[in-house]
Amino acid sequence: MSRLVAVTGATGFVGSHLVSALARRGFRLRLLIRRWKPLPPLAGVEAEIVLGDLSDEAALGRLVAGVDAVVHAGGLIKARRPADFHRVNADGTARMAKYAGDTPFVLLSSLVAREPLLSPYAASKRAAEEAVVGRGIAVRAPAVYGPGDRETLTYFKAVARGIAPQPRLPGARLSLIHVADLAEALALAVDRPPTPGIYEVDDGREDGYGYGDMAAAAGLALGRASRTLTLPRPAMAGVAALNGLLQTLGGPTQILSSGKVAELFHGDWTIHDRRLAALSGFVPRFDLAAGFRDTVGWYRRHAWLR
Repeated sequence: MSRLVAVTGATGFVGSHLVSALARRGFRLRLLIRRWKPLPPLAGVEAEIVLGDLSDEAALGRLVAGVDAVVHAGGLIKARRPADFHRVNADGTARMAKYAGDTPFVLLSSLVAREPLLSPYAASKRAAEEAVVGRGIAVRAPAVYGPGDRETLTYFKAVARGIAPQPRLPGARLSLIHVADLAEALALAVDRPPTPGIYEVDDGREDGYGYGDMAAAAGLALGRASRTLTLPRPAMAGVAALNGLLQTLGGPTQILSSGKVAELFHGDWTIHDRRLAALSGFVPRFDLAAGFRDTVGWYRRHAWLR
């Protein structure tokens, strides 16, 4: 019988692609779904559903009972209060790891965990890694884009209007990965688990990309030229402060916070470790140009972009 894998975060951007990648490899799936969330579109994938969240210890016990592996992709990338990052990302991971016990454990982490003092989000991701150290692996992802991503959509909409915004940070470099490639890398980590530890993954581009590379690739994918709009840190900090004020008044949670500004003005978000690809045999399908074409095509087919 095929192996049974417990997955958190299946309704999220990365999680929905992860479910498909695991199913393609023949794994049986058991998914933790929050009670107030609709069931994810599983595209014909059969899965057991456990209703609950990362604070529901009874649900976590049911989720991991008898499974062969756990992939923890659930968490917050934006929050109404900084403390929410720690409550969900750090405490939630520690709870998952406790119930998983000795079961092989794969944590979807973030490259920002390398710099935990930058932001509450970065600190929460580092704390999450520390909760699984010695018992599983943490996969640090760089900036992720692809079909279904509403956060990167804002950037593509700006470029479609002829403006490519970027932080005023000369020489900044960042690694990127298409969501389908990240999902495949995580599925391979389940299928061929490396030694417990912290690993990094990207699209294979040595030294990553500059913001100009992103603007050029987005312009080609969209079929239009754009001009660069460099944004100084005080301007972005002002927008983040306004976002925070609006959130306290009941407005929607925004990705651009004071912590996110600190992350954006860190000059090196390139990966430094390629062991995971070497150990698992992971080969990315998408470079930046192909990945942005695929993403824009999906946005247009689903009427997210004209």
